[in-house]
Amino acid sequence: MKLAARLGQVTPSVTLAIDAKAKAMKAEGLDVLSFSVGEPDFNTPAHIRAAAAAALESGKTRYGATVGELRLREAIAHKLQRDNALCYGSENIVVTNGGKQSLYNVLMAMVEAGDEVIIPSPYWLSYPEMVKLTGGTPVIVPTTAASEFKITPEQLKQAITPKTKIFILNSPSNPTGMVYTPDEIRALAQVVVDHDIWVISDEIYEKILYDGAVHLSIGAVNPEVFEHTIVSSGFAKTYAMTGWRVGFLAAPLPIVKAVSTIQGHSTSNVCTFAQYGAIAAYEDSQDCVQEMLNAFTERRKVILGCLESIPGISCPQPNGAFYVFADISKSGMKSVDFPVPC
Repeated sequence: MKLAARLGQVTPSVTLAIDAKAKAMKAEGLDVLSFSVGEPDFNTPAHIRAAAAAALESGKTRYGATVGELRLREAIAHKLQRDNALCYGSENIVVTNGGKQSLYNVLMAMVEAGDEVIIPSPYWLSYPEMVKLTGGTPVIVPTTAASEFKITPEQLKQAITPKTKIFILNSPSNPTGMVYTPDEIRALAQVVVDHDIWVISDEIYEKILYDGAVHLSIGAVNPEVFEHTIVSSGFAKTYAMTGWRVGFLAAPLPIVKAVSTIQGHSTSNVCTFAQYGAIAAYEDSQDCVQEMLNAFTERRKVILGCLESIPGISCPQPNGAFYVFADISKSGMKSVDFPVPC
């Protein structure tokens, strides 16, 4: 059997492979704590589950609009205006099957063979693989602990070529947990505008912040960069809704229309009654967000303490998301083999 050549360029997800191994070990009766896939272990808050159940019982089980239920798109637009100072309307929103599909659809809509997409490293491992699937070229820009694993404006400028189409920005970051300060975001925004490139801002961890860290969406810096910005986010991390597969993108209308066309010929609408759970997530009490954040804060202390107890291991303290990015280079082990003695 001859498969499409594009698959030869793509690396399978190591994260999902490790997660599958952990689940298999658990099925064998082993006591396993999996540090693989980025998934809160909380149950989805009760009011969100109840809203989805009510929608299910009331018959919200049919095909819906490809771009998402209007009420959910209105709720997302209101949230972006209220929390992020982003002036999107419901017509600028596409509801997707998780945040991952929003990213993939945008790249499919915008990137062609020969186009370059700038990705700071360390990065979420799916970014470059998605770019490869579109026929584009991922341009990886290394960062270090000295810069808190953040790309600088100078590095971004140096990476831009006539082939550059998009810069992918993820703050708070997976896998480092680092958060760009508002001043750092403003500086990157200026580079985006000056060089007339697009920025995809992956903001799915925006509500998970520690020690007074502040999230500024790059599109809110000024009207010029807003016109160059596509926001990707979702409900998975903040509301413990990973299995619900409800995400979204916010973008200018031509991109929304292009993404709608792609989605219309691939998955069509997101699960209809799940969208009503997402509506409740944005429209009802946000106490659950703080409760989970409190737990994440305590867990961060525990895991950092475990890592600090291991000789030769260093780990910058993350101020966002729920990851730590430890330097294990002196251990002689690879990440898939490294144990954490807690």
